Amino acid sequence: MSHPEPEVAEGHSRVIDPVTTEIIRCALVQAAEDMNTTLIRSAYTSVIYEAKDCAVALLDHEHNVLGQSSGLPIFLGNLEECTRATERIHGRDVWQPGDIWVLNDSYIGGTHLNDVTVYAPIFVGGALAGFAASRAHWLDVGGKDPGGSMDSTTIYQEGLRLGPVKVYEGGKPCLPMHEVIARNVRFPDLTLGDLRAQVACARTGQRRLAEIIERWGIGAVLAARDEIFDQTERLERAQIAAIPDGTYEAAGMLDNDGIDLERALPIIVRIEVRGEEMTIDLTDCADQATGPVNCGAAQAIAACRVGYKLLLSGSVPLNGGSFRPLSVLVREGSMLGAVEPAACQYYYSQLGLVIDLVVKALAEAMPDRVAAASYGDSMIVQITGEDPRSGKLFVSQEATVGGWGAWLGGDGESCLINSVNGALRDMPIEVLETLFPLQVNEYAVRPDSGGAGRWRGGNGVIREYRILADSFLSLWFERSVTPAWGLFGGTAGAGPKVVLNPGRPGECELLKVNALPVTRGDVLRCESGGGGGFGDPAERDGEATRDDLREGMITGSRV
Repeated sequence: MSHPEPEVAEGHSRVIDPVTTEIIRCALVQAAEDMNTTLIRSAYTSVIYEAKDCAVALLDHEHNVLGQSSGLPIFLGNLEECTRATERIHGRDVWQPGDIWVLNDSYIGGTHLNDVTVYAPIFVGGALAGFAASRAHWLDVGGKDPGGSMDSTTIYQEGLRLGPVKVYEGGKPCLPMHEVIARNVRFPDLTLGDLRAQVACARTGQRRLAEIIERWGIGAVLAARDEIFDQTERLERAQIAAIPDGTYEAAGMLDNDGIDLERALPIIVRIEVRGEEMTIDLTDCADQATGPVNCGAAQAIAACRVGYKLLLSGSVPLNGGSFRPLSVLVREGSMLGAVEPAACQYYYSQLGLVIDLVVKALAEAMPDRVAAASYGDSMIVQITGEDPRSGKLFVSQEATVGGWGAWLGGDGESCLINSVNGALRDMPIEVLETLFPLQVNEYAVRPDSGGAGRWRGGNGVIREYRILADSFLSLWFERSVTPAWGLFGGTAGAGPKVVLNPGRPGECELLKVNALPVTRGDVLRCESGGGGGFGDPAERDGEATRDDLREGMITGSRV
């Protein structure tokens, strides 16, 4: 059965006034925010309701973004790839009222299997009007290690790979599919709870878009959409046109792939600006690696979009007009364009580096808009085992904050989540200690970790844990080979440092490890990297240096 396309209702014109356009724009963005709130408040696991590892989007019937909530920037303009792929595979007529779909295939959505996208068509008056989509990190998807593996070498070790498949049909749950999910994960009740939270999110999006269309009429909504997209495109093109035509390039190295710890992997970003259009070429990066540092092309494109938005139009909300002037080239079979069976668990390490390299490449052309590099990576600390308080399996999984780069006129921010993760939050100590057999001995600014400059880089953090149960430790800390560089004379920030049992027998330094046995009473000290400095350090204001000393941002060794 074919679906009618939305039609302009009689009496509505496709010409729309600016005030109504702005009202509809805000309504669409708020609808996405309502979806995100529903997801976070309904979630069962702390990685969503505390850390907010999720993002949502409201799409039109042509899969263009109408509104996207605050969330993980790395999903910029990316969620619609799941609805597009579903339609490519099954045809346009596959969409039916009441159906809800799920997909986590790394080669389609681009991310790791833990990032699960749930999406639903939206019908208004019998016509397909759009889609509601959310992506959220599921705590466990049944891989070889609880929560995820730092040493996987194929996608098959990383867990249950789904989609696109229905989890609801005609408004009713597809119980056999729910059973498949439950039997393949370590926390079936929590996982199905998070699935239902995403379903509630989708239904919120369905209601909100229907309300908007019913209030203003499909003609006005479509006219507003067209005007919003065109406005955004004009703003984007004007920003690109202000950059001198030319080819700009920057390169960096990923530490390693988690398997061969001695081999760094190159990433080269080449940007061509011609008039009002920009092309970002990633084809010269390393071939897909043995370890889990690969990603599908959709995520590489999203990373370039983040860097692009940071520089050109950070204040302009994301929509279907945002990336019309931008093209991204990705080579199939590369680390940034992985194909089956490449492992993709830690797909975001290289993406944070790509974002910073986009900025670095354009630094000379846009010195007043760029910032030095940030600490860059999520710096994951994962501890799993049996909780002696309950006798049940636990998985504690945290992203670590760090320092951002300085810019013309300002110091870098300290103790902030990385640009890949955006609205994601580090785990509050009180929540961590309540949920898991862990104790946080220290959580403090890491002085002197930001790079020196006329404006200094932001500092990383020190976070020290005491482990209260025999368990297994996994770590993924990056940016030691290419720490956060400075710009225009600024120095690089400090790289990360992790020590198990500092000052005690068996002390060892680690950056990447998978399922290392640790015992009750062991201490783990993690120090995240700082951001790069900007400008000549000799030109720093003396009062600013004295303030840094008073506030403990630097020590006497930096004066």
